[in-house]
Amino acid sequence: MNRQRRQWLEWACLAGVASTAAMPAASQPVAVTQPVVVALTARNSYYHLPVVLADRLGFFRQHGLQITLVAHDSGAAGLSSVLQGKADVLAGAFEHLFELHRRGQAFQAFVQMADTPMLSMGVSTQRPAPRSWQDLRSARVGVSALESATHWTSSQWLLRNGLRPDEVKFVEVGTSAGALGALWDGHIDVLCNPDPLMHWLEVRNDIRLIAEARSHSGAQQMAGGALPGGCLMAREGFLQRHSQVAVALVDGVVQALRWLQTAGPTDLFRLVPVAPWMADRAVYLGALDKLRDAFSRDGRIHDEPVFNAWRLHARVSAALPMARERLPRLYTNAYNLRSRS
Repeated sequence: MNRQRRQWLEWACLAGVASTAAMPAASQPVAVTQPVVVALTARNSYYHLPVVLADRLGFFRQHGLQITLVAHDSGAAGLSSVLQGKADVLAGAFEHLFELHRRGQAFQAFVQMADTPMLSMGVSTQRPAPRSWQDLRSARVGVSALESATHWTSSQWLLRNGLRPDEVKFVEVGTSAGALGALWDGHIDVLCNPDPLMHWLEVRNDIRLIAEARSHSGAQQMAGGALPGGCLMAREGFLQRHSQVAVALVDGVVQALRWLQTAGPTDLFRLVPVAPWMADRAVYLGALDKLRDAFSRDGRIHDEPVFNAWRLHARVSAALPMARERLPRLYTNAYNLRSRS
């Protein structure tokens, strides 16, 4: 690995610290009444951008919340922190709810941040360009973690294109420094990850994109319909005991979603955490522009996308799928309807 790439990896390791520093104060701060810990999945991604923006813009503080954001390198790691009681809320892929309920864990999504999975898949340019998906048989596929959205989504793409997931080798690489190092060092042949990392690697010609579910058309092609993206989710008991906290979280996220719809480049550069390894801000902004339409408008969760996600997840789940009649238990718009935003 050359010196420049090694420096990028070293900077990426510090990204979690850098991304939580220098947060501007709210213009009209209010008294903090309730601390809440939110576990973020996919470190340095746009996956949970509305939560980060709501914190940096002071929207949560305006609603009486003191938010601590804890970044993780995968959905599986973030979920583990919530299950262990280290965090109250998970900002992650909706699909985690299927596995949680199958295991008897009563969690609910209560605000949706994105209307697509915001993932893509690319082949390393260090290997010959595949003539078809069949050329990927026995390939090493990098995912953030097993039992994560990147694992499930890449399995979906394989199945749609005539390959079984057990015909490739999945390698856990995370979503930042680990993913870059694994790709550049030739430890993986294919990578499934969120943006901006995938867009940046594509612009650098380090990968050839072969599938995407970052756009509405990409999600439609994969699922034959709409799919839910990242959500805030928590135990039903937590939401019932702290209903005002849930409403305040929805308020903050919806305010951030509205801000994001009209924010210009200067606003984004000032507030959005930039991964230290992405020195080119034009590429960074290009990645965000690709996703701008994928963010939810109002934070609502809808029946049809949830059903589509459940149908797809049932194809790749290693165990019996969660019963369809339990789908309404997975999410609620009750706190959104009470929102003041």
